[in-house]
Amino acid sequence: MAPVACRLRYSVCDPVKLPIRYLPAVFLLALVLLAVGCNRGHHRGHEEAYVSAPQMVLRDRVAPVYTKTGTVTNGERVEVLERDRRFARVRTESGAEGWIEQRHLVTQQVFDGFQKLAQQVQNDPVQGTAVTRNETNIHLDPGRDTEHLYEITQGTKVSILKRAVAEKVLPGAPQAAGEENGKPAQPIMEDWWLIRDPQGHVGWVLSRMVDIDVPLDVAQYAEGQRIIAAFVLDQVQDGDKKVPEYLMLLNEPKDGMPFDYNQIRVFTWNVKRHRYETAYRERNLNGMLPVTTSQETFDKGGMLPVFVLRVKDDSGNIVERKYKLQTPIVSRVLAPGEQVAKPAARRSARKRR
Repeated sequence: MAPVACRLRYSVCDPVKLPIRYLPAVFLLALVLLAVGCNRGHHRGHEEAYVSAPQMVLRDRVAPVYTKTGTVTNGERVEVLERDRRFARVRTESGAEGWIEQRHLVTQQVFDGFQKLAQQVQNDPVQGTAVTRNETNIHLDPGRDTEHLYEITQGTKVSILKRAVAEKVLPGAPQAAGEENGKPAQPIMEDWWLIRDPQGHVGWVLSRMVDIDVPLDVAQYAEGQRIIAAFVLDQVQDGDKKVPEYLMLLNEPKDGMPFDYNQIRVFTWNVKRHRYETAYRERNLNGMLPVTTSQETFDKGGMLPVFVLRVKDDSGNIVERKYKLQTPIVSRVLAPGEQVAKPAARRSARKRR
């Protein structure tokens, strides 16, 4: 019986005899096949990513029933250990490991883009403050379908830096195309604000998600126009309190306008009547942000508040206009050689005889 068993053992375990020189290659091939089999459906790699959700739970497995292994918060950096379809296994800086949906992660490239944007505008003048209406995402570029990382909560006060316009395209929806009354349909445009939040994060938010922070005492005079920004130019003493005087920028109450603002108003405080009054108004401007404010010394007026507007002329070039406030009078400050265009002469109401 022993010889039969031996023959059976060799017939099963050693059906083909290979030369010894092929054994290393066969062994290496076996290791590769084993690795592929173990990682089928998975992608392994070590890369850094950042959490774009407010707070997420880490799971011990990808299954309906799982155990919580940790939590991650918005903007937190994690190391991606493994990817499997919709999920990724990550490790936090504290050492916690677990699975998280990949849609809540952004790449290192996106994070670097936000860092670069913040650096580019670090010296840009703030154009005012605003308060968020709801929780909203901060985007890398204007547009609903652009990359986003940070999220700000409702009621957060942010600084306004710039305005931009982007076409309204809902995520996952095909771009609308067609005709209206025989003409190509016009795209729907939306206004976006470049903001800086209290943590120093910079990015774009949909303008309708924030309210410009303007005191009600002057906001009530907007007369149905959209308030773009308000700047404190000066303060006057009224009894035992100091009252600010404002420059307000306004625009049409709709998105997609080709200018940031088209009119300005200056509100000064009447210390006798204890109320705001319109000291200056200018319309039909092709105004572009930023607006800057400062103080300058004038021979007769002394130190006075000054503001500079940037407006487009008829040729599309941006020119600067400087104004000074000597309460309650606002007047242009002309550069050497500059002349103010005179309004067209009015016709006399009397008929010539």
